[in-house]
Amino acid sequence: MLSTTRAVVLRTFKHGDRGTVLKAYTEAFGARSYFVRGGGRKSPVAALLQPLNRLELVVTETHERELHAVRELRVERPYTRVHADHARGLLLLFAQEVLCRTLREEAPDAALFAFVQRDLEAIDVGEDLAHAPLRLLAGLAAHLGIAPEPPRPGQDRFDLREGHFFSGPPPHDQCMDTEVAFAFARLLQAERAGMPPSIAPVLRLRLLEHLLLHFRLHVAGFGELRSPEVLHALLH
Repeated sequence: MLSTTRAVVLRTFKHGDRGTVLKAYTEAFGARSYFVRGGGRKSPVAALLQPLNRLELVVTETHERELHAVRELRVERPYTRVHADHARGLLLLFAQEVLCRTLREEAPDAALFAFVQRDLEAIDVGEDLAHAPLRLLAGLAAHLGIAPEPPRPGQDRFDLREGHFFSGPPPHDQCMDTEVAFAFARLLQAERAGMPPSIAPVLRLRLLEHLLLHFRLHVAGFGELRSPEVLHALLH
């Protein structure tokens, strides 16, 4: 059955001499794998399949198959600033790694798809680039069900392993100290209120490292990312 859906390119793989396998996160179906004919490196189609391109796809969904087929595709919303701005390009690289490792559910999630679209738009044209990696992780955590409840009075540390704020001595070494936990609480509060966060530069990188550990502990197969090191200058 032919269906039309918006989608975000996650990854592509060569498939024979004349085709490409597209891993995409779609609005209508969730995570999907598609065969794209003529998607080889020298094909004009290849330019449409760049990582995190925002597409409109006409697809054939075959329930008994894991690999579906793309019949038509076009760029639904082109980027305007990413490709000419080094910092935005680095953020897109980071976002691709994170989204590839988290957007795996083969079921539609309209709220999560809308969040991904908003985040990619913020990377493209937003002005608050320094907080962008933190906002991506905090927003994803909320949609994936691994964001904690806000701290109660007196709770000034965060247990990464158990996923909650607490007070008193840390029970193990996978805990945020009081400074980083306070910054995390401020980030969560800003995200819930739809407001831009304001975290001191010295804390941004420390908080990013802790949030990535939180994802490794709570998202199966998340693993170590390659891109965070290139974000150091942007986060300071």
